[in-house]
Amino acid sequence: MAEPLLQVKDLCASIEEGELLHHINLEIGEGQTHVLMGPNGAGKSTLGYTLMGNPNYTVTNGQILLEGEDITKLSADKRAQKGMFLSFQNPLEVPGLTLESFIRNAIRQRTGKPLKIFQFKKELEEAMGILQMDPSYADRDLNVGFSGGEKKKAEILQLLMLKPKFAILDETDSGLDVDAVRTVSRGIEEYQKKYNGSLLIITHSTKILESLKVDYTHVLVKGQLVHTGDASLVDEINEHGFEKFEQA
Repeated sequence: MAEPLLQVKDLCASIEEGELLHHINLEIGEGQTHVLMGPNGAGKSTLGYTLMGNPNYTVTNGQILLEGEDITKLSADKRAQKGMFLSFQNPLEVPGLTLESFIRNAIRQRTGKPLKIFQFKKELEEAMGILQMDPSYADRDLNVGFSGGEKKKAEILQLLMLKPKFAILDETDSGLDVDAVRTVSRGIEEYQKKYNGSLLIITHSTKILESLKVDYTHVLVKGQLVHTGDASLVDEINEHGFEKFEQA
């Protein structure tokens, strides 16, 4: 049996106020899509940040392995170089740095190789077309003056251009109208199809999942993974909520 792309073993994490994640165990295979759901304050974003190496969260127990390598103590930039990606729930605005320059620099950092500018621009144009983004946004400062929908599209644009092995999408669909959700979903679907990337999708809304094949669904309550099921679990949660899991 092939080794999972990502393994999380007995993971606990804390901030100054105390422990937030309690003995998380999770395995994600190559090309798989996992969905993480749970009530507000359950620790879903905390898990995403911890997996990505956010220094605000301290791992107090357990391991995070990527392709069998222990990355628990690696910084976020080193994890990104190894093929991890996190899209932010609320993307930051960065005046003075264009979207195109940001992506170009990120690819250089990710690969450690010089870019072929013609090829880069061609791929950028194609990816922006998939996401129905106005090409002029490439020359605008990163997220400055972008609508909520355009910020989320810019995050998926980075996903398509960086081609990570494993991506964490944190509430990518929050605040999007129906059309924008469909467009973002197309971008995610393209990432899966072209690069066989693995996904952990953190979401409250399930519209973004409609065009995606979900392999596993996980429920997080009070910092603990309390239940794992297949794609049908999403429908069950939509109909009945999290009450039975909170009482378990």
